[in-house]
Amino acid sequence: MGKVRVDRMAEALGAVLEDYGQEVRDTVKRTVKAAGESCKEDIQRRSPARKQRRAYQKGWRCETVYDGPKGIRVRVGNKTKGQLTHLLEHGHAKVGGGRVEGIPHIRPAEEKMERQLLLDLKEALEE
Repeated sequence: MGKVRVDRMAEALGAVLEDYGQEVRDTVKRTVKAAGESCKEDIQRRSPARKQRRAYQKGWRCETVYDGPKGIRVRVGNKTKGQLTHLLEHGHAKVGGGRVEGIPHIRPAEEKMERQLLLDLKEALEE
């Protein structure tokens, strides 16, 4: 930045802050999208799967549900067998009696990604 006259100082400072703000928004959006993809891959690795049909395991998707000036939101969900997520995560009752134990695969990936996202954002914004 070159010399700035005193009467243009507020204008120049505003432009610098706007550039910095846009840079931060872009960094946050890029980091959140990468975290969503990483979370999806982690859930896929942890997901239970039958030996030959892996529709539940392959059905995980990461989609951006909001990408605007105030932030970004990504959602990780199962497109092919979404109705099974709660049953497989928490377990369920069997028809003939008894219970099927849950296989926690969503919650551990979510918790891991929350911690990792905070670290990644901190690292990216310190650069």
